[in-house]
Amino acid sequence: MADPFLEVRHVTKRFPGVLALNDVSLSVDPGEVVALIGENGAGKSTLVKILGGVHQADAGELLIGGKPVSLRGVSDSIRHGIGFVHQELNNLLNLDVAGNVYLGREPVWGGPLRLINRAELFRQTEPHLHRLGLHISPATPMSRLSLAQQQMVEIAKALSQNARLIIMDEPTSSLTLRETNTLLDTIADLRREGVAVIYISHRLSEVHQCADRVVVLRDGRNAGHLNRQQINHDEMCRLMVGRDLSAVRDAEHSGIAAPGGLTVTDLVTPAHPQFKLSFEAHPGEILGFAGLVGAGRSEMATTLFGTTPALSGTISLNGEPLTIRSSKDAVRAGIYLVPEDRRKNGLLVEMNIRENITLPNLWSVSTMGLINPFAERRSAAVSARDLRVKAPSVETKARNLSGGNQQKIVLAKWLARGPKVLIVDEPTRGIDVGAKAEIYRLLRELASHGVVIIMVSSDMEEVLGVSDRLAVMHEGRISGFLQRAEFSEEAVMRLAVDKAGAEVHA
Repeated sequence: MADPFLEVRHVTKRFPGVLALNDVSLSVDPGEVVALIGENGAGKSTLVKILGGVHQADAGELLIGGKPVSLRGVSDSIRHGIGFVHQELNNLLNLDVAGNVYLGREPVWGGPLRLINRAELFRQTEPHLHRLGLHISPATPMSRLSLAQQQMVEIAKALSQNARLIIMDEPTSSLTLRETNTLLDTIADLRREGVAVIYISHRLSEVHQCADRVVVLRDGRNAGHLNRQQINHDEMCRLMVGRDLSAVRDAEHSGIAAPGGLTVTDLVTPAHPQFKLSFEAHPGEILGFAGLVGAGRSEMATTLFGTTPALSGTISLNGEPLTIRSSKDAVRAGIYLVPEDRRKNGLLVEMNIRENITLPNLWSVSTMGLINPFAERRSAAVSARDLRVKAPSVETKARNLSGGNQQKIVLAKWLARGPKVLIVDEPTRGIDVGAKAEIYRLLRELASHGVVIIMVSSDMEEVLGVSDRLAVMHEGRISGFLQRAEFSEEAVMRLAVDKAGAEVHA
């Protein structure tokens, strides 16, 4: 029997105060797709960094083709045929697409002058773009691409390295449904060509589609594995979190909306000046916004929060008109936004948990204009405890937290201010099922206490499962509203692709 391409045997990795991996093992055969799943903080990222040469294991060994190897850096990993598609994009926006795909490996001419052969560079790049259905010129500046297109360029980069194993870490987190299907088709092609894939994703439906085998990590240990015939949503959830989440998934919705709340009338955003948006969001309900990528949902959210000033229209809260020209105006009115990109816009990743939570609320932990460090630490610790943030202490840097815990920190800083309206844009992007359940429970609890919740999400299961009412957007306008009894994927998609009709009011 042939050796697996990659074997991880009894690997252990410690960081100060944290046992990140404890006796973890897995193997991947040539042409096999192995899904690596687990909650945030389960050890997946640490294992991937060991395979990429970023970290070295404290114990255990790695074998490639049956032979022990030492991966002391990224170049070692690439040399042994391991390629990566990272969740956090590593693109250089000042270069074009081809320059990103072949960065450091550009074809050159001119002898000792080593001038980049642009024509050859473009020629080599084009097949990888076409293979992914990305019909753009290799000369296109990266700065002009959407987030989804930039993610596809990252995948093209890995393909260009002729890797024998490609590790994909949340590769579809920024992709549309069509782009996701193209990627899954590409994975099937890679399998047929004998390329192995380690596929890391919180989207369990994708795992079910593409994986030959599932390996589950929990709390830094192997929690189990599933063969192709055993892979199903409930079994994956059970192994990941060690408990049944069906009660959370099937929780009943109150559906009781109180009078008042947020009223938006004829709002015009700079992104889509040809359309006016009108809707109401009531206390006691979660109003979901669905639609395809580029439909204008995030632009609507940032306009309500004031980071993108509205061109016209009115916003009122409980019957009182508001003037929102900046985020400061929104915060003063009790309207808060949890943004789509939490690392870029929601956190100061080089600051610790304590500083991130208390930054918008320093007045509450200050005396005569001076911060009381004891009060600040106590306030942050209480917030972190209430939201079940997993970290050694509130002094832990935000950049060292898992995605789910980072999202909880963004929520915690606003909850400390007592929100009247909470807008959450892609609230569980890149977050595991356990952390998702906690965030859903928190949103439901806030709604029950009279907070107006507006949730923007591209996750169909999420918007259908969590929302009490849905607004569906298409190309900058609201194409329709759905009551909970009308929810279905077909109903949402009909409105999401609808190109006819004038603006629809709630």
